[in-house]
Amino acid sequence: MGEKGTVSGEVLLPQGHQGGKGTGVILAHGAGNDMAHPLLVLLSQGLVDAGYVTMRFNFLYREKGRRAPDTQKTLVLTWHSACQFLKGHPIYGTDRIIAAGKSMGGRVASQMVAEGLLPASRLIFLGYPLHGPGRKEKLRDAHFYGIKIPMLFFAGTRDRLCDLTQLEPVLRRLDAPWRLETIEGGDHSFRLPKSAQRTQQQVFDQILNKTKDWLSN
Repeated sequence: MGEKGTVSGEVLLPQGHQGGKGTGVILAHGAGNDMAHPLLVLLSQGLVDAGYVTMRFNFLYREKGRRAPDTQKTLVLTWHSACQFLKGHPIYGTDRIIAAGKSMGGRVASQMVAEGLLPASRLIFLGYPLHGPGRKEKLRDAHFYGIKIPMLFFAGTRDRLCDLTQLEPVLRRLDAPWRLETIEGGDHSFRLPKSAQRTQQQVFDQILNKTKDWLSN
């Protein structure tokens, strides 16, 4: 059994939202951060301004102040609980869920979708951890080939956990519709080198705008 407990979350509602209708975007954090990560906060606010219900939540280990991620079982149970909360809430509820995640949060969501455990209509990956550092021969891709819903991937060109030369062949083998947006100079968290000619805010704005464009099609 997964570990039990309660976690924090934040739901933002667009103007005129009616419970049980519309689209909700749930954003899950990565292994080394929590729901207060600046990119997740920016996406949450930007998407609610565009008319989407948004929800961010903590996994249990972060809620309890631990650094090591929960077991897969607990991560899955937490993701599932967040989804059920949003779908079933009389005020916040939506009839369509989009699952988004930074690194680990996106990995777990995609594995759940592949296994029929998460009723999402689309998936968004904010830096997918395709392999471990220096372990490009061991890809975390097997579950992708059973996914049928559209997927949006953001990947930095300096990402040590997602070599683009490894990711692109994986994407070409997918049956589901997909789009890849690369962040020039970005690492796994889309941080830029000091020599970059643009700011971190501009990178986050790029991710938000590309996300809104993809969701509108």
